[in-house]
Amino acid sequence: MKKKDNKKVIYWLLTGCILIFIMVIVGGITRLTHSGLSISNYKLISGTIPPMNDAEWNAAFDLYKQYPEYQKLNNHFTLEDFKDIYFWEWIHRVIGRVIGLVFFFPFVYFLITKQLTKPTIKKAIGLMCLGAFQGFLGWYMVKSGLVDRPDVSHFRLAAHLTTAFITFALTFWVALDLIFPFNKVTDSGFKNLLRVTTFVLLIQIIYGAFVAGLDAGWIHNHWPMMSEGKFIHETVYTEQNSLILNLTEGKSGVQFVHRTLAYFVVALILIVFFKGQKFVETKYQKLALNSLVGLVFLQFVLGVLTLLLQVPVWLGVAHQVGAFFLLTAMTFTLHRFSK
Repeated sequence: MKKKDNKKVIYWLLTGCILIFIMVIVGGITRLTHSGLSISNYKLISGTIPPMNDAEWNAAFDLYKQYPEYQKLNNHFTLEDFKDIYFWEWIHRVIGRVIGLVFFFPFVYFLITKQLTKPTIKKAIGLMCLGAFQGFLGWYMVKSGLVDRPDVSHFRLAAHLTTAFITFALTFWVALDLIFPFNKVTDSGFKNLLRVTTFVLLIQIIYGAFVAGLDAGWIHNHWPMMSEGKFIHETVYTEQNSLILNLTEGKSGVQFVHRTLAYFVVALILIVFFKGQKFVETKYQKLALNSLVGLVFLQFVLGVLTLLLQVPVWLGVAHQVGAFFLLTAMTFTLHRFSK
C-alpha cells in the first residue's frame, strides 16, 4: 500500500495555494481596470472559450451594452476597448475553473489509490466546498452590478475576496499539517495573541476590499492626515446618515477605518514578534516571526504609497499581493506556534 498523505498530496495542496495566489492577482487587476462586469452571463463550459470571430465579439459587446456599466459609464467604448476589459474577466474566470479541476481530479485519484487519511479526506472535501462557494460569490458579486448601479456591491466584493484569502489560508494550513505532522505543547497565551492578530488582520483585509469596492482610495490622498490636515475628516461622520453606515458604506469612513486599523495591525505584529522571541525553539519559528514583521512593514509602506499616488493599477495590485503574503506569514506563524 502506498504511504498515505505523502509528498504528492503536499505538492497538490501547495499547487492549489499557488493557483489561488494567481487568481487573487488577476482578480485585483480585474477590479482595478474595471473589467469585472464585461461578461454579464455565466456559462460553465462554453464560457471557457472566448469569442473567436468578429460575429461572436460583436454579440458579446451587444450583450455588454444592455447593462448599466456601458449605458452610464462606458458608452464611448469601441469594440477594441471592450476586448481589453473582457480579457481580464475572462482569464479570471478561466483560472477559477482550472483551480476547480486541479483540486477535484487529483483528489479523486488520491482517493481511489488510497493515498489520503480520513482526516485529510474530510479537510479536502471542506476545501473544495469552500472553493465552490467562493466561485458562487464571484457570480453573486457580478450580478449586483447588472441591475441599477454600474458597479458591484462592495459587501459582495469583500465576501468574494475574503473567502479567497480564507480558502488559501486553510489550504496552506492543511499542507502544513502534512509537512509538520508532529505536535508539541505551546504557550496558550501566545497562541491566543496570534489568533487575535489573525482576526484583526482579516478585518483589515475586509476593509481593504471595502475601500476597493467603493473606490475610496481616490479621496483623502494624504498621509498621515486626511484632507485639510485632519486626522478625522468631517466627511468620515457626515457622509451617511448614521455612524454604522459611515463606517461601512461611506467612502471617507471606510478609508478612515482601513488606514487607522493598519496601525493596530503593525502594533499587534510587533507585540507578536517581541513576545514570540522567548518561545522560539526551531528555525521555522524564527523564520515565521522575522517574515511576519518584515512583511507588515512592507505592506504598510505599500498602503501609504497606494494612497498618496491615487491607486495606480500596479501599486494597487502590489498592495493586494502584500496582504496575501502577510496572511501567508500569519498562517505560517500561527501554525508553527500552535503545533
